Amino acid sequence: MTAIKHALQRDIFTPNDERLLSIVNVCKAGKKKKNCFLCATVTTERPVQVNVVKVKKSDKGDFYKRQIAWALRDLAVVDAKDAIKENPEFDLHFEKIYKWVASSTAEKNAFISCIWKLNQRYLRKKIDFVNVSSQLLEESVPSGENQSVTGGDEEAVDEYQELNAREEQDIEIMMEGCEYAISNAEAFAEKLSRELQVLDGANIQSIMASEKQVNILMKLLDEALKEVDQIEFKLSSYEEMLQSVKEQMDQISESNHLIHLSNTNNVKLLSEIEFLVNHMDLAKGHIKALQEGDLASSRGIEACTNAADALLQCMNVALRPGHDMLHAVKQQQQRFSDLREQFARRLASHLNNVFVQQFTQALLQLYSRSNFLSVPGHDQSSTLAQHSIELTLPNHHPFHRDLLRYAKLMEWLKSTDYGKYEGLTKNYMDYLSRLYEREIKDFFEVAKIKMTGTTKESKKFATLPRKESAVKQETESLHGSSGKLTGSTSSLNKLTVQSSGSRRSQSSSLLDMGNMSASDLDVADRTKFDKIFEQVLSELEPLCLAEQDFISKFFKLQQHQNIPGTVTETEDLDGGMLSRQYSSGVLQSISSEKDMIRQMMIKIFRCIEPELNNLIALGDKIDSFNSLYMLVKMSHHVWTAQNVDPASFLSTTLGNVLVTVKRNFDKCISNQIRQMEEVKISKKSKVGILPFVAEFEEFAGLAESIFKNAERRGDLDKAYIKLIRGVFVNVEKVANESQKTPRDVVMMENFHHIFATLSRLKISCLEAEKKEAKQKYTDHLQSYVIYSLGQPLEKLNHFFEGVEARVAQGIREEEVSYQLAFNKQELRKVIKEYPGKEVKKGLDNLYKKVDKHLCEEENLLQVVWHSMQDEFIRQYKHFEGLIARCYPGSGVTMEFTIQDILDYCSSIAQSH
Repeated sequence: MTAIKHALQRDIFTPNDERLLSIVNVCKAGKKKKNCFLCATVTTERPVQVNVVKVKKSDKGDFYKRQIAWALRDLAVVDAKDAIKENPEFDLHFEKIYKWVASSTAEKNAFISCIWKLNQRYLRKKIDFVNVSSQLLEESVPSGENQSVTGGDEEAVDEYQELNAREEQDIEIMMEGCEYAISNAEAFAEKLSRELQVLDGANIQSIMASEKQVNILMKLLDEALKEVDQIEFKLSSYEEMLQSVKEQMDQISESNHLIHLSNTNNVKLLSEIEFLVNHMDLAKGHIKALQEGDLASSRGIEACTNAADALLQCMNVALRPGHDMLHAVKQQQQRFSDLREQFARRLASHLNNVFVQQFTQALLQLYSRSNFLSVPGHDQSSTLAQHSIELTLPNHHPFHRDLLRYAKLMEWLKSTDYGKYEGLTKNYMDYLSRLYEREIKDFFEVAKIKMTGTTKESKKFATLPRKESAVKQETESLHGSSGKLTGSTSSLNKLTVQSSGSRRSQSSSLLDMGNMSASDLDVADRTKFDKIFEQVLSELEPLCLAEQDFISKFFKLQQHQNIPGTVTETEDLDGGMLSRQYSSGVLQSISSEKDMIRQMMIKIFRCIEPELNNLIALGDKIDSFNSLYMLVKMSHHVWTAQNVDPASFLSTTLGNVLVTVKRNFDKCISNQIRQMEEVKISKKSKVGILPFVAEFEEFAGLAESIFKNAERRGDLDKAYIKLIRGVFVNVEKVANESQKTPRDVVMMENFHHIFATLSRLKISCLEAEKKEAKQKYTDHLQSYVIYSLGQPLEKLNHFFEGVEARVAQGIREEEVSYQLAFNKQELRKVIKEYPGKEVKKGLDNLYKKVDKHLCEEENLLQVVWHSMQDEFIRQYKHFEGLIARCYPGSGVTMEFTIQDILDYCSSIAQSH
C-alpha cells in the first residue's frame, strides 16, 4: 500500500500541488468487484482545500487516473455501518449516498480517522460520524504510518518558514567571506559569535551617546507646545469673532429664503389664475351664438357649433385640486351649465321644428304624387296605374343634406345632454316611421296595381280638401305632448286584387289541369312581374342604405353589430343557415351605440317586411311560377346586402323575407307533387302525354331561364329531384290504371317525352334520371312491340315451335322431317296458308291498331312501326333458318320474301 501511495503522490497529486494524507482500497457495494482508491488530500497552497478523490487504474495500462473528486465541505455524513463489530463497509453522503466496501477494516478505520482529523482542523461545518467507534474519533492517533502522514507533517509545515531572497543573498555573501564555513562549521560559528558580540557592544555605545540628543529634543518639544497654546488662544478669539458674522449671515439667508418662497408662491398663483382664465373663459361671441345664434342658416350653424365646442371644452377642463372650492370657479361652472341647458333646449326645439317641417313637406309631396285629388269630369274609379304613376320611392337626400348640417351639434348634444338627444332620436323615429309607412305602402300599392292592372271597383279617390285636412291633422299631431305622434296610421287607400277579374286563377299551379291552359301562363306577364319585383327591391335597397348611413352620421352612431335581445329562428336553405330575427316593437334598452342603429331602422322601416310578404303572397297568388323569379331576385339581393354588411337591417330583413319566399317555393313544389298524386285520367279516351309531364317540361324550361347563373341554384336542383321522382312514380301509376291505352304505350310515350326534355335542357343534376328515362322508354318500346306484334304467322309459328320441341327432346335437326307431323308435306301446307296478300292484310290491321294506341303529340308511330318491322323480319329469318337446318334440300320456301315485307310495311305507312 505504501508503494501505491508514493506512486499516486508522484504521478497524480504532486503535479496538482496536492499532498496525499490517507488512502483506502475500495469497491462499490453490491456490484461487480471493480477496485479503486479513495484518497484524502490537501493542497499545498493556502487557503488549504481538502478533497476526497476517487482514483482508478486505467484499462489500457498500469498507470492510475483521477476519476472524480469531492470537496470535503460537501460531505454531510460518514456512516461506518457498525461501531462494535469489524465491518469493511461504509457510506459517504455527498450530494447523494456512495456505498463502499474496503479491502480491510484497518484501512477503512484509518481513512475514517483521517477524515475526522481533517474535519476538526479545516472545516467549520462538522461532519456527522455515524456508527464510528469513539477510539477513532480522538485528537491523537497511534504512531505509525498515518501519524507521519497526517499530524507530524502538518505541524512541520506550520513551523517551517522559508528564507526569502535577501536572506539567501546575505548568507551567500557571508559564506563566501569565510572559505572554511563548510569544511569547519564550528570555526565558522565561533567567528559569527564573536562578530555578534562586537555588534552588540557597538549598539550599546550608540544608545548611550544619543541620550544628550534626546534631552535637546525634549526641550524643543516643550517650546513647540507653548507655541501651540498661543496659536490655540488666537484661534479661539478668531472663532468668537466669526460666530457673530455667522449669525448675521444666517439671518440674511433666512430672509432670502422667505423672499424666494414668496416669489415662488406668486408665480404659482399667477399660473393658476392664467390656467383658470385661459381654460374657463368663454368668449362673448360664443356666448352670444349660444344664446341668440341663428340655427337656420349655415353661418349661424357653424358659429353655434364652434361655440358649443368651446363651451364643452370649458366644462370638461380638468381642474386641479382645490379649484372646485373657489367661489369664482363655482360661479363660472354654474354659468356654463345654464348656457348648456339653454342652448340644448333651443337646439332640441329647433331640430324638432325641422323634423316637423320636413315631415309636412314630404306628406304634401306624397299626396301630390299619389294623385289624391279629384279631377273635374274624370272617373273617380280610375286607378293609380291609369294615372301613370312611376314605381319609385321618394328621394330623401335633400332632407338628409339639410339635417347633416346639424351633425356636429347632435354629437355635442349627445355628450352634454343625453336625455334631449334621446328625445330627438325617438321623435325622429316617430316622424320617419309614419312617413316611410305612408310612402312604402303607397309604393307597394302601385307595385300591386302594376302587377294586376286592377283595383276594387268601390275604390274612390279623396278630394283636395281631404288632402289639406289630412296634412293639417298629421302636422298638428307632431306637436303633441312629449313629442309623440298621434293620428291615423295611413291615409292611403289600399289596393287589392280583383279576384274575379284576375288573369290568373287562384288555384293556378303546375298541375291544375282543370283551370289551367297554356295561354294563362303568359311569358310576357311573368317577365313583367319579374321586372316589377326587381324594381321594388332595387328601390328599397338604396332607400334603406341611405337612411342607415344618414342615421349613423347624424346621430353619430357606429354600424355593423347584431341586435341583442332578439329571438332568432334559423331555417336551412340549400345547405346554409338563414336566420330570421324577430324584435319587439318597443325600443329596448341600448347596450351600445352600434346596436342603436339596428333598433332605429327596425322602428322606422317596420312596414317593409309585412309589405314585402304581402307582395310575395300576391305574386304567388297570381302565378305560382312567380316564386321562382322571387327566389332568384331575393337571393341575389340578400347576397349583395350581406357582402356589404351581414348584420345590417337590410340584410336581416331581406333574409327574413327570403325565408318566406323559400317556403312558398317549397310549398309550390309540394303542391305539384300532391296534384300529380291526385290526377285522374279519362277511361274513354287514350292517355297520350300526361299533363304533368308536359307541365314539368314547361317548368324546367322556365326554371332554367330564370336560375341561369343564380346564387341559389341548389334550391332548384333539390326541387328538380323531388319533381322528377314524383313524375316517374305517377307516370307508372297512371300507366297501371289506364284501361283505354296499353300500359307500355303510356310508359313509352311519357318517358320518351321526359328523356327528350332532359336531353334538350341538359340539367346536370338530372343526368341519372335522364338515363333512367331512356332505359324505361327503350324497355317499354320493346315490350310493346313484342306484345302488339305477337305471332302474325300464328300457324307457322306453332309448327316451328313443335319442330324446336323435337330438337330439344334430342332428335337431330336433319331427322325432324321424318316425323309424321312435321314432314315436308305438312310444312308446305302451313306455308300455303300465308300468302303475301294475307301477310300484308295482317300488317295493315296491326298498323291501325298501333295508330289507335299512340298519340299524335309524341309522334312515335313511325318509330314503333319500324321496330315492329324489324321484329317481324327477325321472326322471318328465324323461320328460314329452321327450314334450312331441318329440311335441307327440300326446296321449301316462304311465299313472300324479306323485300316483300319491307315493301308491305312501307306502303302501309305511306297509305296512312
